[in-house]
Amino acid sequence: MDPAAQHSVAIVGIGAATRQAVPGWRAEDYALAAARAALADAGIDKSQVNGLVTCKTLSGAGGDIVMGRALGLNPAYSATLDYGTCNFSIHLAAMVIAAGLADTVLLTYGTDQGSRGGDFSRYGNHDIHHGMVDAIGSMAALMFRRYQYLHGASEADLGAVAVAQRRWALLNPDALHREPLTITDYLAEPHYIAPVRPSDIAGFHDGGAALIMTSLRRARDQPHVPVRLAGMAQTAQLGNLANPDNYERRWMGDVADRALATAGAKRSDVGLLMIQDPASVWVLQMLEALGFAEPGGAGAMIAAGETALGGKLPLNTSGGHLSERYMWGWFHILEIVRQLRGACGARQVADLHMAMHASTMVAQKGSVSLFEAAL
Repeated sequence: MDPAAQHSVAIVGIGAATRQAVPGWRAEDYALAAARAALADAGIDKSQVNGLVTCKTLSGAGGDIVMGRALGLNPAYSATLDYGTCNFSIHLAAMVIAAGLADTVLLTYGTDQGSRGGDFSRYGNHDIHHGMVDAIGSMAALMFRRYQYLHGASEADLGAVAVAQRRWALLNPDALHREPLTITDYLAEPHYIAPVRPSDIAGFHDGGAALIMTSLRRARDQPHVPVRLAGMAQTAQLGNLANPDNYERRWMGDVADRALATAGAKRSDVGLLMIQDPASVWVLQMLEALGFAEPGGAGAMIAAGETALGGKLPLNTSGGHLSERYMWGWFHILEIVRQLRGACGARQVADLHMAMHASTMVAQKGSVSLFEAAL
């Protein structure tokens, strides 16, 4: 795709399903409810949608065939991503629109893993024979031990992430966790898998999210200010453990460089950063890998309030996965759209022009997207 093509693509509608579990609802029901909300937000009828991008949950639910039938769609283009965290789904939709395969694309995600008793330990990972019995907790503990070894970090540096994001959640009426959390409270928690505590790990939840993306030309006719995809980049670190220091995600710096280049922007232009955070150590690592903090300096940066309301780089302003809800990055994008629309109330970032979203798998893939309001 032409590096400038994403400048002509924008998000014009967003929708979220209920934040409470609905008895009897499946993943597809949450995705369907979110899709209807996104269509209403965009002020369009489903007959105007000719592209569909869906995302499977860890249980395998959420395919485009199921969602297409539920919505009554016969789109010109459809696809389901096995790992459709929102950045990857957005990038696919942008390429579909730029290639002329569809001009208005609905993106959906839904999960019922919370009410089905989901937890990360059920899914294991390829290192289970080495004691990695929890797909996120064990990995996070290993990663933070490495981080401590390299930088002399304390557990309070890790706790700064959870505490800061809880403060943002207190300003978000839709956040799941809205009880105050201090660093004293955090350090008093028993370890989940040492040195990681329960507040460092996001759990599975029920819910759904949806977006409507279209060409910027069409977007200007919609009721809300279009949120333009200003830049994007990805990487596939498929060598995994064969890649040096792979779990530190140092390669995300290159992804950010490429995304900023496609947007013609600098790091100083980013006024809001949303980092996918199934575990708090992801935030420390990625703040540094992305080039927003010095190696080993992310914890002190957060503890000093630099990522808080009024700080130089507001971070995970919805509360993130740790305190809002774990939705594979989808709610992070909804937060970015609301912030760029100026619709976040008490947590609104002042004078916001550009936002970045960064996401990774455990350590195999990474993506960065940049967004700006298309006034």
